[in-house]
Formats: sequence, structure tokens, C-alpha cells
Amino acid sequence: MSTQGINQLLGELRAMSALAGGQSASVQQQPGAVEFGDVLKSTLEQVNSAQKASQDLQKSFELGDEGVNVQDVMVSMQKASLSFQTMVQARNKLVSAYQEIMNTQV
Repeated sequence: MSTQGINQLLGELRAMSALAGGQSASVQQQPGAVEFGDVLKSTLEQVNSAQKASQDLQKSFELGDEGVNVQDVMVSMQKASLSFQTMVQARNKLVSAYQEIMNTQV
């Protein structure tokens, strides 16, 4: 997950929070701003590609491909696991932020 995507996500959450609190927030997109859905989709695709690459490397090792060693397989599996865990934690934060916004009294 890139820090630019996280910063944009936080900016959109702050804007939604300001709107929920009755404050005016600039709803217009800034030049070069990225949509929340695009950032989320891109991040999910990165996690998915890391998992697929790990599975492919693992299959190659299991089939006896001489170019693949056990260290590469283990590192790839850990990278895929870490990226998935990071995505789950980001999802949990988004859900809690959404619930907080929904519980805000207007």
C-alpha cells in the first residue's frame, strides 16, 4: 500500500467527517486527486498479485523447478501474508471510521 494512497484516503475520510459534522467541506476534486474506490481497488489488486505470485512460486518449487529455492518461496509467502494482514487491518480501520461517522449525531 502506498503512502500517497493512504494520505488521500485519510483526506476523504476527514472530508466525510466534516460533512457529517455539519461543516462545509470542499467536495470538488483537487487536480491530481484520486478517487477512494480507485485507491482501494489498486490496493486489493496489489495484495491479490502478491498472493498469486507466492502461490506460483510455491507450485514451481513443489514441482521441482531448479531455479526456485526454498528461501525465495518462504520470503514470497511472508510478503503475501504481510500484505494481506495489512489490508485486513486497513479494512478494520475503515469499518470503525464508517461506524463512527454513522453514529455521529447530526
